[in-house]
Amino acid sequence: MDKQSLTSEMKILLSNDDGVHALGIKVLFDELVKHFSVNVVAPDRNCSGASNSLTLLNPLRVEHLDNGFISVNGTPTDSVHLGSSQLFTDCDLVVAGINKGANLGDDTLYSGTVAAATEGRHMGMPAIAVSLVGKNEQHYQTAAIVTAKIIKRLRTHPLPADQILNINVPDIPLTELKGIKVTRLGHRHQAERMQKMQDPWQRDIYWYGLLGQELDGGEGTDFHAVANGYASVTPLTVDMTAHRSIENIKSWLTELNLSD
Repeated sequence: MDKQSLTSEMKILLSNDDGVHALGIKVLFDELVKHFSVNVVAPDRNCSGASNSLTLLNPLRVEHLDNGFISVNGTPTDSVHLGSSQLFTDCDLVVAGINKGANLGDDTLYSGTVAAATEGRHMGMPAIAVSLVGKNEQHYQTAAIVTAKIIKRLRTHPLPADQILNINVPDIPLTELKGIKVTRLGHRHQAERMQKMQDPWQRDIYWYGLLGQELDGGEGTDFHAVANGYASVTPLTVDMTAHRSIENIKSWLTELNLSD
C-alpha cells in the first residue's frame, strides 16, 4: 500500500510518551479502533520530556499485555521505531497521544509525544501528535474524536513527506469546542531556573522550574487558539535548517582563511 494514499483499510501504529498504561492512549485507542485497524506499542513508563532520545546501550524488550497493547522498555522514539520496523511493518500512519498536558510552542522540542510522531515520519509514514491541554485533564474523548475526524481527512489530503501534524485540544466537552484552527507555534519566555531543595537526608536535589509564560501567544498561534476554546493543528517540519541564514553565513565564511 502507498503510505501517502491512505485507504479505508488504514492501519495505525499508536504510541505515546505517558506510558502504555496511561488513560490518554486507552481513550484514543477505543475511539480509533471504531474506524481503523490499530496496534499499540508504547513505553512501559512515563517518558515525558524524552524528546527524540534512543536507547542505544541496552537491548529493547517487549511485553504483550492482556489488553493487546505492547509495552517496550524504551523511549517513545524506540517504541515507534521498533513497532514500525519489526512488529507491525505494514502500518500506514503513526499517531502519538493523547498526551496529558499541552505540547505548544517551544515545548515541542522536548516532547516525547511529538518525537514519537517525528519518528514515524523518519520511518516513511505520515504522523500526527495529539495532546489534551488543561490543569486536571478529563475530556480525553474530545481530543480522541477530533483526532479521528482529522485522520479521516488525511485519506484525501495526505501530508507532505517532511511534515507532521501537532494537535492540541482544550480540556472541554466536545459540545463546547468552538472548532479547529490551523496555527503556528508560539514561543515562551525563558523557563524558571531549577529549584534547589534537600531530601530527607539533607542531600541537595534539584527540580526543573515552572514553564515560562507565553512571550509570543497572539492570534494565529497555537497558544491563542487553545486558550480561546479551539483545537489547534500545527504542521511541523522535520527539517531544522535555518534556510534564511544560509546565504548570510556563506558570505562571511568565504572570507575565512584556514591557513591563519
